Amino acid sequence: QVQLVASGGGLVQVGGSLRLSCAASGSIFSIDPMGWYRQAPGKERELVAAISNGGSTYYVDSVKGRFTISRDNAKNTLYLQMNSLKSEDTAMYHCAAVPVQGAWGQGTQVTVSS
Repeated sequence: QVQLVASGGGLVQVGGSLRLSCAASGSIFSIDPMGWYRQAPGKERELVAAISNGGSTYYVDSVKGRFTISRDNAKNTLYLQMNSLKSEDTAMYHCAAVPVQGAWGQGTQVTVSS
């Protein structure tokens, strides 16, 4: 099973930007579609964005126009460019297949301070 490790999170001020990366231990071509999920304390996990091998994308309404998902199958990496960050974007972010298959990989914490 391909292992997924997210990175790129950190502490940023409101209005700032971060770029998350998700590195896979093997080919991600078969993970179709692939997405970013997040979970904030006391809230349910939600699918933030997803992308298919064909380039079709999905975004939850709250991030439309601010986040951009992309994938590089040659590098076995998924990305999430996050701009105009808001305090409500604070959460642990994970990458995974859509729908999720197997255990969660390592996530990355995003904290947006006001």
